[in-house]
Amino acid sequence: MTDKLTIAVTFHPDRGYVGTAPDLRQPVIALSLGGLRRRIEALMSPDEVIVTLNLDKAARLERARRRLTGRARPGFARTSG
Repeated sequence: MTDKLTIAVTFHPDRGYVGTAPDLRQPVIALSLGGLRRRIEALMSPDEVIVTLNLDKAARLERARRRLTGRARPGFARTSG
């Protein structure tokens, strides 16, 4: 059986992305959204969980800022064409 878990995410410049949910004992903190998702999935490892990140305005703005800075996304950097 697969459960769905919705995580409320905000961004704090000094801490990074912070995810909270009633099912989590304490907030989960990570420097990236991918890292946040992996940490949450690791906490729920015995169960199969579909994690949905619900970004607030601060998190959406930071995600957009990072996308527009021109940094290469992991997995696409230094690939030969």
